[in-house]
Amino acid sequence: MQKKAADISRREFVKASAAVSAAAVLGAGSSAYAAGSDRIRVGVIGCGGRGTGAAWNCVNSAPGVELYALGDLFKDRLDGAVKKLSEDIAKADSYYGSGLPKENFNVPKERQFVGFDAYQKVIDSGVDMVILAAPPGFRPLQLMAAIKASKHVFMEKPAGVDPAGIRVVIAASELAKKKGLAIVAGTQRRHQKHYVDILKRVNDGQIGEIKSACCYWNGGDMLGYWKWYDRNKMSGMEWQCRSWPWFTWTSGDHIVEQHVHNIDIINWAIGAHPVKCMAMGGREVRTLGNIYDHFAVELEYPNGVRVMSMCRQINGCSSRVAEYVVGTEGIMETDGSKGQIKGKRAYTYNGPNPDPYVVEHTDLINSIRSGNPLNEGEQVAKSTLCAIMGRMSAYTGRAMKWDWVMKVSRLDLSPEKYDFSYDMPMCPIAVPGKTQLI
Repeated sequence: MQKKAADISRREFVKASAAVSAAAVLGAGSSAYAAGSDRIRVGVIGCGGRGTGAAWNCVNSAPGVELYALGDLFKDRLDGAVKKLSEDIAKADSYYGSGLPKENFNVPKERQFVGFDAYQKVIDSGVDMVILAAPPGFRPLQLMAAIKASKHVFMEKPAGVDPAGIRVVIAASELAKKKGLAIVAGTQRRHQKHYVDILKRVNDGQIGEIKSACCYWNGGDMLGYWKWYDRNKMSGMEWQCRSWPWFTWTSGDHIVEQHVHNIDIINWAIGAHPVKCMAMGGREVRTLGNIYDHFAVELEYPNGVRVMSMCRQINGCSSRVAEYVVGTEGIMETDGSKGQIKGKRAYTYNGPNPDPYVVEHTDLINSIRSGNPLNEGEQVAKSTLCAIMGRMSAYTGRAMKWDWVMKVSRLDLSPEKYDFSYDMPMCPIAVPGKTQLI
């Protein structure tokens, strides 16, 4: 008997996706969009705040972009996105300074989908590109489905929540290269002008040989920004999906969901991923869900380069969201608004800084139309795995090596099934020294 989409677990999906057919590899590539026209039809999977924001950024990023389908787990979230996007497109000035035509929002009821299979319905609706903005725990499954269907992809960070999912993302990225498909990730600093300028200088050797670095996302508690739903009569599955930032299987914990931005910058600067790490963390004040509220991770990169990575979500504490890289001839300092080099070749970026949330979509659309599709899939997967490795070390109290996490770890946080009738229990809060390393 055939299973319903809602009853299929990610384990089954990954197993089915392990062997990609030759026909899939030879499927339509970057030239196959908008039925041969210059119009690109976009479907959005995940219609919360980031999904709605990414959709708006996308239609503002280049001419000829049409929102064509929307999908979400929940009807109220889908309806809210439809209302906001239709209103914004009708009334607002675009990135190019003139109002967007109503054709930019072409999502009738028959292309509005709800439920665990909504992602597949969006993919199959006739779109050329999808925006993946559902909770990170769903990202690997949805990315592989989109690439197998020969769709270009913008996927929000992080790339996943566990080593099993990261392997799927890397496999999907390799398949995208074979098929000539674009994947751009929501690590928007990679498209932010001052970061691009400063990191090029660092990679060109302007601070000399890199010896150490630090990166931070220390801020306040996210309650209010990240919505928490009281359980009431909801099943465990619905409750955790609605309150997804607060659970490890859906979000990866805040080190993965948020701090991945800063870790990605360090990988970019050093030009490598860490080879091992040791971490600590815990819940000092947090009472919601099963995630921690602080982490500190020592990452060791090739040639003995040590990096201190810190993130915290606790109110009333000092805040810092930044990156520092120390070389033999200078220091790189970057954050969300500025970048500079101190030392022998002192330099401060003073050029334009357009909205990177729009620029990342502009770069994606331009790459599709040029026939030279960008592919950031493996890059963001490896940065995500750095954060996952740090979380695993903090949760278990164990030091660990990159190769073990990437190749050996069996950790797969996916639920037994995706079904709102499933009263899924909350995983216990990790206790270092007691939580098992898998």
